[in-house]
Amino acid sequence: MAINLGKYILKNHPDKKNVSDVYRLVGKWLAETRSSNSRTIIDDYLRHSVDFTELHKSPDKKYKSRQCRTYFHLAHYTDGLFKSYEERLSSNEWQAALRLRKYKSKELDTLMKRLKSSSKSEKTDYSVKIQELQKQLALDEEEAGKIQDDRDKFLNLALQGYQRSLVVGGKYDLQVVFRLVSLWFSLFSREQVVKAMMKTTKEVQSYKFIPLVYQIASRLGSSKDAQGSTNFQNALASLLKKMAIDHPYHTIFQLLALANGDRVKDKQRSRSSFIVDMDKKLAAENLLKDLSSSHGALIRQMKQMVEIYIKLAELETKKEDTNKRIPLPREIRSICQLELVPVVTASIPVDPNCQYEEGSFPHFNGLADSIMVMNGINAPKVIECIGSDGNKYRQLAKSGNDDLRQDAVMEQFFSLVNMFLQNHRDTSERRLRIRTYKVVPFTPSAGVVEWVNGTVPLAEYLVGSTRSGGAHGRYGTGDWTYHQCRETMTNEKDKRRAFVKVCNNFRPVMHHFFLERFLQPADWFQSRLAYTRSVAASSMVGYIVGLGDRHSQNILIDQETAEVVHIDLGVAFEQGLMLKTPERESEDIDSCLDDSQEACEGNKDAARAILRVKQKLDGYEDGEMRSVQGQVQQLIQDAADADRLCQMFPGWGAWL
Repeated sequence: MAINLGKYILKNHPDKKNVSDVYRLVGKWLAETRSSNSRTIIDDYLRHSVDFTELHKSPDKKYKSRQCRTYFHLAHYTDGLFKSYEERLSSNEWQAALRLRKYKSKELDTLMKRLKSSSKSEKTDYSVKIQELQKQLALDEEEAGKIQDDRDKFLNLALQGYQRSLVVGGKYDLQVVFRLVSLWFSLFSREQVVKAMMKTTKEVQSYKFIPLVYQIASRLGSSKDAQGSTNFQNALASLLKKMAIDHPYHTIFQLLALANGDRVKDKQRSRSSFIVDMDKKLAAENLLKDLSSSHGALIRQMKQMVEIYIKLAELETKKEDTNKRIPLPREIRSICQLELVPVVTASIPVDPNCQYEEGSFPHFNGLADSIMVMNGINAPKVIECIGSDGNKYRQLAKSGNDDLRQDAVMEQFFSLVNMFLQNHRDTSERRLRIRTYKVVPFTPSAGVVEWVNGTVPLAEYLVGSTRSGGAHGRYGTGDWTYHQCRETMTNEKDKRRAFVKVCNNFRPVMHHFFLERFLQPADWFQSRLAYTRSVAASSMVGYIVGLGDRHSQNILIDQETAEVVHIDLGVAFEQGLMLKTPERESEDIDSCLDDSQEACEGNKDAARAILRVKQKLDGYEDGEMRSVQGQVQQLIQDAADADRLCQMFPGWGAWL
């Protein structure tokens, strides 16, 4: 009915100012219901929609929003067609047709040779067969050519539409930037893509690409793009240069980290995560040299600060220094003020107008005289950075086997999830979000992490830092101690029986957190709500990306808001299943992996991770597809399943 009404309006009132919306909607609905062919939808509706917005130009916001919508829907539809054509051209059926065409070509060549040496009576038969084969091959080639031409046409329309939607409006920025960058990276060897990329780089405001700065920078000079990718690398470098000139505080730290790509200790070089890509390092160095004309002084000061943090992260300490304050090394103490460099863990909002005046952010004013050496294999150091605003920013300088680049990318992912949650009405009303903090890598193994103030690890609240106090010490009178529980879980052969016994002798005390800290009923209720929503959001997102190592030391709780904060994000994409004591998880991936084309052509681990994420988003659990509600219910049951919990590494304290 809606489609027919739209068609009636177009036929009888074609000169109305808002008619572009009607063309767009009818085209969109015809596409959704698949009730017309693609040529009609594009030429008679979606393109008309774009043409009408171009015809009635206006400076007001409503017009810009409408124009952005028309470009987006044309791009989104043609992108879908491009994807379906790409899938068809890489399908098993198409590959079989190609093999058959090759066989027919060989057969034709053989017949042509036989025709020359054949007798008069045979010539007629051969000629008939040759004509037949020639016709078949001509038809096949015509069909293949048409499909490839249509695919390229749809790709062009998609790239142009996405680019124009970014130029004229902001409604679809996040979605479009993700898709555009994905197309660029997967089709970097196609000339039409690189040309569109260059055009987009020149015309689109650079701040729109900042959410993907890690991914864009990581492809700089990449050796995997080496074949025929000079133009792609030029386009990529020009985009990064524009981003760095316009938004230096959101881009240059990533370039410095890439330039330090070979600063890896000898004992770490054998690890696959620390393999150095020298092309990337050199490309980053060249880009930084190129930027020296516009940001020379800033880059020099940034390098000074980066060196300070690397030295502190890699500072050798004695065992007896653990959990003690030690003086700041003299050569670091002498560097007081870097007025051009922001406090690295301070939050600086991206300014679309590229105005980052002095005073718009706290700059680096030196470090406190002493640092605290924390417990751990790599002895991370707690530092206090003094900002020009008078505040002390507590930070953690880390170095060692943990790759902080993965933590940084995971935090970036959490921030993007928060944007989606904020833009969705229901999740925004419920204030669903994941608590994030800044992670800034400076080399493959060293960097700085923002200290999350006002938080305490769940384990510390529940059993204290020595595992013999905490809330359990206050309220669990007569219960077993943490050490007794662990001993039972370690020594008993029947793990399930041992776990049930432990739980019966170690009663829950978490509810006291809310009673102790939130004395008014309204505050108590609000904090419990914040806690449950925070746990729900972080659990579901953590499940999707396969985040592991989630024991009670790696989950903090904010003592003012009761939200949880996840730290140490190095075990992701179900790497926890590969640990010595594997984390428990339902597995239904291996049979699917055999059919994955990506697994054959590229990085098998990456293909496996992507495939598993897709399965989770599609609702696959234990080989069955479930509704969202059914999937969530299953996951809650799994999380509370004694058979799974009892198999976990005892040191994690599953009974807590």
